[in-house]
Amino acid sequence: MRIDLVTIVVDDYDRALEFFTGALRFEPAEDSPSLTNDGRPKRWVVVRPPGGGTGLLLARADGERQRAAVGDQVAGRVGFFLRVDDFDAAHRRMTAAGVEFVTAPRTEPYGRIAVFLDVAGNRWDLLGPA
Repeated sequence: MRIDLVTIVVDDYDRALEFFTGALRFEPAEDSPSLTNDGRPKRWVVVRPPGGGTGLLLARADGERQRAAVGDQVAGRVGFFLRVDDFDAAHRRMTAAGVEFVTAPRTEPYGRIAVFLDVAGNRWDLLGPA
């Protein structure tokens, strides 16, 4: 058993896809036309970190309630964690790609960490070895 996908509600498929595949270097896994439960068009857009693992379903907000959740899916907490082997290289590359870091890198007992925002405004931890 494994968790296959986690949904991130976004306001635009293409901007989200560009962020995750460009700035974070995730791999596009699927981008297929689909329909909402009531028959309106949408897309099924999935990205995964290099090498596979749990993917992200990039779901465009549909309706006021979902639009309100864009960037606040976990009530302002860090809700997503990106572990890398080379923290300093990943931090430099992501900063150069325009990723907004909201904390400076620091060392904790569990490793190096810095908090960044995704394209929707959700908080992520960039994690690496100490």
